[in-house]
Amino acid sequence: MEEIKECCHKKKERSEKEYKDLIHRLNRIEGQVRGIKKMVESDTYCTDILVQVSAVNAALNSFNKVLLANHIRTCVANDIRDGKEETIDELVATLQKLMR
Repeated sequence: MEEIKECCHKKKERSEKEYKDLIHRLNRIEGQVRGIKKMVESDTYCTDILVQVSAVNAALNSFNKVLLANHIRTCVANDIRDGKEETIDELVATLQKLMR
């Protein structure tokens, strides 16, 4: 008989303000991506599309910065206070992925 292992996923409870800010940013990014798709569908000139793609990249980078800062201020700080040193390794690994 196969042993079933429970999967434990971490969750983050966000304040209403943080949640609304992140969702607002993602909705704007989603709209920008839909706009790029329409540009491709309507045969828009390449450089105009590239400029919009650059804007989406900047918006995603900004989203990452906000999310990372919130993560460090809350999750990481709380875990360190609670003696969970492995959180530092997790943060370092995350930063390495973000800097590729």
